[in-house]
Amino acid sequence: MLSSMEAKLSHYLKSSAISARNLREQKAKIEALVADISHQTKTPMANILLYAQLLDEQETSDDARLLITSLIGQSEKLKTLIDALVKTSRLETGIYQFQTKRAKVEPMLAETIRQYLPKAQQKHISLKQEPTEAFAVFDAKWTAEAVGNLIDNAIKYTPAGGEVSLHVSEYDMFCRIVITDNGRGIPEEEQTKIFQRFYRSPSVAEEKGVGLGLYLAREIISGQGGYIKLESQPEKGSTFSIFLPRE
Repeated sequence: MLSSMEAKLSHYLKSSAISARNLREQKAKIEALVADISHQTKTPMANILLYAQLLDEQETSDDARLLITSLIGQSEKLKTLIDALVKTSRLETGIYQFQTKRAKVEPMLAETIRQYLPKAQQKHISLKQEPTEAFAVFDAKWTAEAVGNLIDNAIKYTPAGGEVSLHVSEYDMFCRIVITDNGRGIPEEEQTKIFQRFYRSPSVAEEKGVGLGLYLAREIISGQGGYIKLESQPEKGSTFSIFLPRE
């Protein structure tokens, strides 16, 4: 019986080792494929946008101008989609491992706000953040991506003259980053759907977007041991709370 047990255990360990090796090989292939897609599409997309912008600077008819504007808009949308899909693929397949460390959240938030300030100013939206000395355990690059996606959404769905604000609270186990707007809000029946991949509410179909921003934000935060909470009422705005572990 002991000999039979040893044989079965040995067979199990060999099978597990083979499965692990196959899994690593498949992961390496996916990583190479994602890298190839990212590399091969980056230059053509940049060229398409460049040529479209050069055309936009030329003297053209009104009809041609409309076509050029549409071409630029669709090219930018495609570029955004490809970038989001590559990031999503890297997270879902485990290609990217978060490099978390305990640090102040203030520098990450300040830099993210700086990037989105021109967009807010263009819509005459107030974008501000309360100073904080809070610490959390997070990957600065990817967390900035998640925070940026939420800020971008807030600006997009807040009318001109509105306000988007950030503040930070500390609890025993979590650091909470709160992003509040006074925009159109989200109906209760849609609040469980907006974090799904490619979900787009019929009420915002006219706005630019590919339906991956909130999904990607949730994947980034949950991958670091945190979570995102939403509170919203139609016509009264939304509050997204990011909870990051403190230790």
